[in-house]
Amino acid sequence: MTALDLSSPVAVVGTGTMGQGIAQVALVAGHPVRLYDAAPGRAREAAEAIGARLDRLVEKERLTAADRDAARDRLRPVDELTGLADCALVVEAVVERLGVKQDLFRALEDIVSDDCLLATNTSSLSVTAIGGALRVPGRFVGLHFFNPAPLLPLVEVVSGFATDVTYATRAFETARAWGKTPVACADTPGFIVNRIARPFYAEAFAVYESQGADPATIDAVLRESGGFRMGAFELTDLIGQDVNESVTHSVWQAFFHDVRFTPSLAQRRLVESGRLGRKTGHGWYDHGDGAERPEPHTAEPADPPAYVVAEGGLGPASDLLAMIREAGIEVREEDEDNGTRLVLPGGGQLVLADGQTSVEFRDVVYFDLALDYRKATRVALSHAQNTSPVTVAEATGLFQALGKKVSVIGDVPGMIVARTVARIIDLAHDAVAKGVATEDDIDTAMRLGVNYPLGPLEWSRRLGGGWACSLLDNLHECEPSGRYAPSLALYRHAYASDQREGTS
Repeated sequence: MTALDLSSPVAVVGTGTMGQGIAQVALVAGHPVRLYDAAPGRAREAAEAIGARLDRLVEKERLTAADRDAARDRLRPVDELTGLADCALVVEAVVERLGVKQDLFRALEDIVSDDCLLATNTSSLSVTAIGGALRVPGRFVGLHFFNPAPLLPLVEVVSGFATDVTYATRAFETARAWGKTPVACADTPGFIVNRIARPFYAEAFAVYESQGADPATIDAVLRESGGFRMGAFELTDLIGQDVNESVTHSVWQAFFHDVRFTPSLAQRRLVESGRLGRKTGHGWYDHGDGAERPEPHTAEPADPPAYVVAEGGLGPASDLLAMIREAGIEVREEDEDNGTRLVLPGGGQLVLADGQTSVEFRDVVYFDLALDYRKATRVALSHAQNTSPVTVAEATGLFQALGKKVSVIGDVPGMIVARTVARIIDLAHDAVAKGVATEDDIDTAMRLGVNYPLGPLEWSRRLGGGWACSLLDNLHECEPSGRYAPSLALYRHAYASDQREGTS
């Protein structure tokens, strides 16, 4: 089944920010568009707002005046649901309440034709549950756009339990015809993005709650070492703490309180205090007029070591060996299978984060994972209270000699980037194994939906098949709540990778 013909009218029910954005996308693509809102006069206001945005597109030379005028002629607000009778697609963007949505679609079924495609833009409710109220649930799908809909390319096309594949295909191809990048997804809590993205927030908050580091430092490490566009604290301030926590809570409840999705107590307190982020002027950060953003913790300058002894190839951090040499520091190599550590002149060890804590070992400093050690501008270090000050200074000086800012955090197992990436990888493998989406669609969704620097499956391949599983195994030993226990899918992936490497 192909995309809807451009002559087919499209309706949007609910004319808030998201509804207006979806209507604009369909309108610019060339469809006649109907707008309906239960609040009197709201649809007409939305039509005027969309017209104003079209004017701005003309001013920015992204739309011709002729195309704007034609689009305006195709846009029509209606006062009754019966005004949507001739539509081939109705997209709902009303309040996130199951009963409200079910009642709306039941009413629509009595108005539109039996082959009209019905779609919900829900981000947190079950598509299956909404469609379960319908007489013809096979033509019901999820079309989850991301805000702002006219700008962000991703659309999750969600098939409920009863969705007919022909209608899912029609929705998919229509989104593609509108210039979007659709990904196919089964009806699972959080779909792709809101399911797999939970650790990005959860692990940052967990590090904060354990007194490992302050929000500014955690955000800086996620950006400058992990390669994420924004840190978790600044991003949730932008999204709105209430909105972000609501999605987390919804996913957690939908998974029957699975410990992997447990909400943050610190974020709950923030919401309870009314500090919701930018929209209230205060969240994790103060956004008031003249407020200065706190600086991340950055270590004072230290002298670099004269040499290091590399035991093994450092695994995902192997680029460091060449960088150390280029900085004029001698690297003495010793063969050791699967080694991921450097021995410093004072006898201490510098070890890539592996999910363990420094307190378990004598004189060890951990360093965090980086997306690209050459491009990273900051690296986090952690150590136990009894770690030699000489070892900490030598480790700090080494990374500073490589041109990196150094943030020394508390002795948190898995540190910041490493534990976050490992958990995202785990949820991605688990989603593939459970038929939520394909590897390619998951990677596409996470890159386009939340601007991750790499898709989690691509990240997994770069880091090596067993890396995430090993780190999470160690984290699980440190905190045996089940939160960090690797999924069966990740165990299988790690085992298969070991088998391939053993026979290569």
